[in-house]
Formats: sequence, structure tokens, C-alpha cells
Amino acid sequence: MQDAQNVSVGKPTAAGGIFSGATTINPPVDARSPLIEGIESLGYVSEDGLTNTIEADTESIIAWGGDTVLTVRTSRAETFAFTFIETNGPVLKEVYGPSNVTVDEETGDIAVLHNAKELPSRLYVFEIVMTGNKVKRIVVPNAKINELGDVVYVDGEPIGYEVTLGAFPDADGNTAYEYIAEIVGV
Repeated sequence: MQDAQNVSVGKPTAAGGIFSGATTINPPVDARSPLIEGIESLGYVSEDGLTNTIEADTESIIAWGGDTVLTVRTSRAETFAFTFIETNGPVLKEVYGPSNVTVDEETGDIAVLHNAKELPSRLYVFEIVMTGNKVKRIVVPNAKINELGDVVYVDGEPIGYEVTLGAFPDADGNTAYEYIAEIVGV
């Protein structure tokens, strides 16, 4: 049965929509609980928001005579793509790796090394305010930035760090979890 109240748009929560932490942190298991210490906000992302893509490849088994008798999945990949538009220590550590970014605590000066070091896997949390007084929390317990787009410096445009995360299966074989709840107290 159709219900227009189930149609929604999504925007980030007031605290920001993208958070990350170490894969050793226990991931959130609902949409209501506050995020625990160690899961850090990564600030603003571009107006293009968040894109979640699931790609699955299949192969058809063809019987003698040409009938397709079975289709089997040969691969599945899930990615999340977005563009950071804040240039700060936490974002640069995500993009270039924590060992490649130094932030001077006294002055706030930042130094970034560009190299081929492998980025670590991270826990990511995406928080989305939905229409109808609801919130969606997408938890990706094990992901890694596997693509970095061009960083373009143009007058009148924010400096952006376009990234694509590859999500890997956790111990239960899941690449992501989605939780939706009504916002309480609003």
C-alpha cells in the first residue's frame, strides 16, 4: 500500500553527516544512541551528499539448447562516495593517512605528506535526517578509501576531497547496517 509519508529527502544531522573511527571501536547498533567517544565528525561535505552504490556481477549458466537454467552471483561490491569540503586535520588524516598528517596543537599548523602508503581500514557512520521526523544511521564497520578524486583549486569553489570508500564484509558477512528511528523530543 502506498503512503506519501514514507517518501523522504535526506540531509546531514546538525553535527555533520559523516563520522569515522578505528575499526576496533564497537559500532553503533541503532539510530538513537549517541555516538561513543572515538567516533569523530568529519565536517561538511559537498551539496552532492552521499552516494551508496551496490554492484553485483552475475553469470548465467546456459543449458544445451540455449536455455538459461541458473544465474549465479560472481561478485558484489558496496561503495560510498562523497566529497569533503573542510580542510582540517581529521579530514586530511582520512584522505592521506594518519601517519602522513601532523597537526601542531599550539599553532594549528598542518603538514601533509603525499605518498603511496596504504590507508588503514576505518569505521564510518553516516547520519541522515529524513522527512517525517526520522533519522537514518548507516554504519559501515570496515571500510577504506579506495579512490581519491582530483583536488581542484578554483576561485569561488570550495577545495574538495572527493573520496570513494570500499566497504568490506564484517565477521557476519555484512558490509553495512541501516537503522531508522523517529527523532525523540522534537
